[in-house]
Amino acid sequence: MLTIKRIDAENKKDIGIPNDPFALFGRIVPSYDGMKWDYFLDRFAPEQVSEMKFPDENYDFDAMQDSIFLGAYVEDRCVGLAILQPGIFQYMYLYDLKVSAKYRRMDIGKQLIEHSKAIARELGYSGLYLQCQNNNAGAFLFYLKAGFYIGGLDTNVYRHTNQEDKTDILLYCECN
Repeated sequence: MLTIKRIDAENKKDIGIPNDPFALFGRIVPSYDGMKWDYFLDRFAPEQVSEMKFPDENYDFDAMQDSIFLGAYVEDRCVGLAILQPGIFQYMYLYDLKVSAKYRRMDIGKQLIEHSKAIARELGYSGLYLQCQNNNAGAFLFYLKAGFYIGGLDTNVYRHTNQEDKTDILLYCECN
């Protein structure tokens, strides 16, 4: 049975769930016509499909006092994590969302988002926002399916890094 609950000082070790790899099967190419955002999924050829794994973050619960941590638990094991932070304007920032590979495609991520939206609403926010790398097509498509929409594009965030070929797509969803 799945339970979503806030992670507090008693179970703060649960924010350390590791990152698992994910498939890189395409690149999202956003477009804006002056009124509306759209996108194209540039699928990679089968021989170009690869995997990527983000480094583990080693979050410090005590140092992240402005954050709200939500855990998805199967029995007593944390298998998913959402981190919310105060946002700008009327949107709360979904800083991180991850689900252990074994538990993906079971709607756990969607449930974490729904709980995150409820918390944002309780705190007076109109919605959530996040950043998604344009090469993480699986995450991007997941967020669209969960009710997010494109709200912007950051083409400079990776300048002067070893990821210069990437951009961040800003995604938003409403709490109602």
